[in-house]
Amino acid sequence: MSTWSGIRHKLENEYLAEALRGHIQYYCTSYSKSPDHHGRASIRLDGEELISGCYWNNWSKAHLFPHDETYEKRMTENYAYMDDTALKLGIFSEHSFYRAFEEFDNQSIEDSLKSEDMIVRIFAILDRRVGKRRLINMYCTINPQEEVFNLFYSIRINAEGIVLK
Repeated sequence: MSTWSGIRHKLENEYLAEALRGHIQYYCTSYSKSPDHHGRASIRLDGEELISGCYWNNWSKAHLFPHDETYEKRMTENYAYMDDTALKLGIFSEHSFYRAFEEFDNQSIEDSLKSEDMIVRIFAILDRRVGKRRLINMYCTINPQEEVFNLFYSIRINAEGIVLK
């Protein structure tokens, strides 16, 4: 695996859409004085954290997950289901970013846009390989329940100067 500085460079300089460069920042750290060396991760827009999470939240907020068909998967597998609920609650860590980047970096942009891992999908929607025509065509297929993804979609649409009717 690459170092975080290498991953961040790729995300912010090689993959990020030109209209977002200098505005979107990816942040990830681990705490060396922590017994398990876990840390936190976030995505920022002009210095404001849009999503952020840390490993500690995995345990302190786990009871807030809805008891639906994904509940068992969330509780038994590491980083099993990164969806809108997990991102809103901040229940992810720097390892989720590493895992998401590895998936994103090793597959096509089409597969990344369809990924079950919402962090991968966020990396993809901010990617320069997703052009204006594709962004416009995606508008009809956006799931209204995915508030976090829709936030990043809106940021990208606005940065590109696209007006949807």
